[in-house]
Amino acid sequence: MTTTEESATGATADDQTAQPTGGARPDEPVRGRWPRAALLAVVFVCAACGLVYELALVSLGSFLIGNTATQASIVLAVMVFAMGVGSLAAKPLKSQAVTTFAVIELALALFGGLSVIALYAAFSYLSLYTPALVAMAFVLGLLIGAEIPLLMVLLQRIRRQDPGSAVADMFAVDYIGALVGGLCFPFLLLPLFGQLRGALVVGLVNAAAGCFLVFVVFRHDLGRTRGLVLGAVGVGVVATLIAGLVWADRFEVTARQALFRDPIVAAERTPYQDIVITQRRTPIGPDTRLYLNGDLQFSSIDEYRYHESLVHPAMSGPHRRVLILGGGDGLALREVLTYPDVESATLVELDPEMVRLARSDHRLRDLNRGSMDDPRSTVVDADAFSWLRDNRDRFDVIVVDMPDPDESATAKLYSTEFYSLVRTHLAGGGRAVVQAGSPYFAPQSFWCVDATLRAAGFATTPFHVDVPSFGDWGYLLAGTSKPALRVDPPVPLRFLSQAELAAAAVFPADRPPVDVAPSTLMDPRILRYAQGEWSVY
Repeated sequence: MTTTEESATGATADDQTAQPTGGARPDEPVRGRWPRAALLAVVFVCAACGLVYELALVSLGSFLIGNTATQASIVLAVMVFAMGVGSLAAKPLKSQAVTTFAVIELALALFGGLSVIALYAAFSYLSLYTPALVAMAFVLGLLIGAEIPLLMVLLQRIRRQDPGSAVADMFAVDYIGALVGGLCFPFLLLPLFGQLRGALVVGLVNAAAGCFLVFVVFRHDLGRTRGLVLGAVGVGVVATLIAGLVWADRFEVTARQALFRDPIVAAERTPYQDIVITQRRTPIGPDTRLYLNGDLQFSSIDEYRYHESLVHPAMSGPHRRVLILGGGDGLALREVLTYPDVESATLVELDPEMVRLARSDHRLRDLNRGSMDDPRSTVVDADAFSWLRDNRDRFDVIVVDMPDPDESATAKLYSTEFYSLVRTHLAGGGRAVVQAGSPYFAPQSFWCVDATLRAAGFATTPFHVDVPSFGDWGYLLAGTSKPALRVDPPVPLRFLSQAELAAAAVFPADRPPVDVAPSTLMDPRILRYAQGEWSVY
């Protein structure tokens, strides 16, 4: 059956019901070059907006859940499938192309603009993030998939041309728009607006593009009643998105606080991570806690246990030059600088905002004792992997204090390749130490780090201590020959002693060493182990 839109005159059912007050007759194609250029410009904008929505979902999932690969796979798979469904669903609506396109664009602007807020709310208040992500990806994919068939009808409505040429023009502009949207997201939208506001701004752009095409280029194809209704809906969508922009900051503060038991005293969303500091009063003093992407990094009540165990066994040998990879809170650096014969201590931290907080926030500064401003300290804002590849210096002690390997971005820092780089920077007789998670709660992960260090050419000495905030926590002391566990601090320590270290080297019968393969860049086993083991706690 041939629809009215596909007739020789190119007229739509929208045309037939319209009652224009002037201009071109509704049964005539839109003439001139500018309508076609305007339509292709709208295709460009819609493609850019669609890709930004997609990237926003992936980015939010990597912050909230971790495992960027899984989040990207879910979003891409569901959206591509839904786009196919949307394309098929648009076929019966081609006879009402103008009206349908207006409804779809306004719906896409609304859902896309509010997508990040909705998913953050689902994560914070309902603990239903993954089902909400799948539903949102499907809805957005459905609407995006319906755009191209309708735009093709409208393009032919403006000027008849060979179908192959029309498809080529449409997709060329669509792909260029996707390129621009993909580049704008990390380099423009995130730095200027952040995730919540960025999605809302794109929603407004999406709504403006759709309204321009419908109410300017195809204004004669809408009857008075239909135009008024669509105009009112458009005003409502724009007003909702603007309200979202106004209330975004307040919503983020409220939703973020819902995730934490203690009051939030400082929070920063950076291009690399979500940084949150909480504090509450306890009978033994204030408990200050640092969270990165929702994972606890330390509690001021017992952090000294963690950092004394991390640093001092490695410092029992030569330690004139020390390198710390990670540790942007400055607490490991604090322990290193208790040794008066340390000549230089270099700290390499990816996130400059973490370093800024460690220097300026009085709670963190009190804990790290201003370690980053010590004249012996050098702080470098860089990715540890890249920095090790480009640097040629050697160090007596290398402290690897990285976040747990439960995300794709951190898994590479627990690979054979990374530890091989660490080994090339270790001076003769030097020692390296790695925080390796819990041998009790995540034994496969712990022993995988051990296997990975050994695969990189290290001899290792594993040990573990009790850190109440974390439970049983493990470390790996490494060198070119098997290093002995000993401690010889210049000042008395609050927790660690030689007797404690001797006990720390003993692993109980219910948590013996596990024989696992090492982790590599191409096969990040540590990521699978960490996600699988910690998911049950």
